[in-house]
Amino acid sequence: MSRRSPHAGDDPHAGEPLVAAGTDPEEADAAVVLVHGRGATARSIVEFGEEISGDSDIALFAPQAAANTWYPNSFLAPVADNEPGRSSGLRAIGRAVEAATDAGIPTRRVLVGGFSQGACLASEFVARNPTRYGGLAVLSGGLIGESVAVDDYVSDAVGDRGTDPTDALAGTPAFLGCSDVDPHIPEERVHETAAVLKALGGDVDTRIYEGMGHGINEAETAAVSEMIAEMA
Repeated sequence: MSRRSPHAGDDPHAGEPLVAAGTDPEEADAAVVLVHGRGATARSIVEFGEEISGDSDIALFAPQAAANTWYPNSFLAPVADNEPGRSSGLRAIGRAVEAATDAGIPTRRVLVGGFSQGACLASEFVARNPTRYGGLAVLSGGLIGESVAVDDYVSDAVGDRGTDPTDALAGTPAFLGCSDVDPHIPEERVHETAAVLKALGGDVDTRIYEGMGHGINEAETAAVSEMIAEMA
């Protein structure tokens, strides 16, 4: 099944479907929101979601990008160069998380994850909208922008409240997996992303795989499956 929202010129992904699969959200123990990569589809990453959720009662949600692409340029380009796609993609993830919470699933039982472009958006969404999630899975991706500054994310999370920044993610498990020679994702950006998530209070597990290239390996699949099992 799928849900659609009205299209807006500055929100190019708003008219695309939110694909839902797995257990009915009203009956699910937890939810997984998965974001596909460039050139892929929501339905293709839902198949990955079905693999990693196993026999658990998990609701799956996957937003679809217009023309199968979330934003036009490298995630390392200046943020403005990837607008409005970047912001529209973040809103699409927000709608997917809301679909889970509207069904009665608390955010602490919602895992957000993605691959490639989707992993970049997933990490950016969680870092920009910190709370206690069920988990974050960043598979060959990292935070978006020409550079990443921990202080920028911390100041956005804390604001004028003066609270401990580690309360932002409050121990949210975060898995980051990537190759050391990924042609699209520099290893340095993976570590920069991990540093931001740690500063916000994430329980971060970073794994760099030698010579893997751009893809998802069995170890990563097993790691995310374990995160989902613990959440459910």
